[in-house]
Amino acid sequence: SFLLSLFSNSNLGVWHGIQSSGGPTASPPTCSRIECPSYEVVHAGNGYAIRRYNTTAWMSTSPIQDISLVDATRTGFLQLFDYIQGKNSYEEKIEMTAPVITQVLPSDGPFCASSVVVSFNVPKQNQANPPPAKGLHVQRWAPTYAAVRQFSGFVSDNEVGEEAAALHNSLAGTTWAAAIYKSHADEAIMEYIVAQYNSPFEFED
Repeated sequence: SFLLSLFSNSNLGVWHGIQSSGGPTASPPTCSRIECPSYEVVHAGNGYAIRRYNTTAWMSTSPIQDISLVDATRTGFLQLFDYIQGKNSYEEKIEMTAPVITQVLPSDGPFCASSVVVSFNVPKQNQANPPPAKGLHVQRWAPTYAAVRQFSGFVSDNEVGEEAAALHNSLAGTTWAAAIYKSHADEAIMEYIVAQYNSPFEFED
């Protein structure tokens, strides 16, 4: 799994002249079997990496209010699974892709529900005209930079908070941290994203 903080599109002037540190990276094993979005690593730091994702399209749920990221992801994925099985306006089956991403707008307190959006990466062959479906909408990302922290195992609510804090701490004092804060300057609470490459049906009890 990966934890991401999106912080700019490719037109933000601070990134002019940045060179890739080696082109596309080794993809997660899942991506040898199913389609995944492409990216380049532009910087590898201590405990984080900066990636540049190419243009992508995502089919996304409406915001789900839940105190548990794990439960919200399960709820959202079930909607998306029905979608790719043909529960859409075109009654078209769609190939599964990875990752499933969970965008989290944290709550103001520890016992309040966060706002969670779960999304499926639309396959390239469907990106020009994704089948619409009730309760779902399309998000289109322009080329986008993200600060990324990788972690293994199943995603748990406690672990996500720990990994988010670790990503924040590893970025502290870097140029990248300044770019993140600049991109989110008008937000009272900063959103983050969890990307899962294993099946969201696989949860620890």
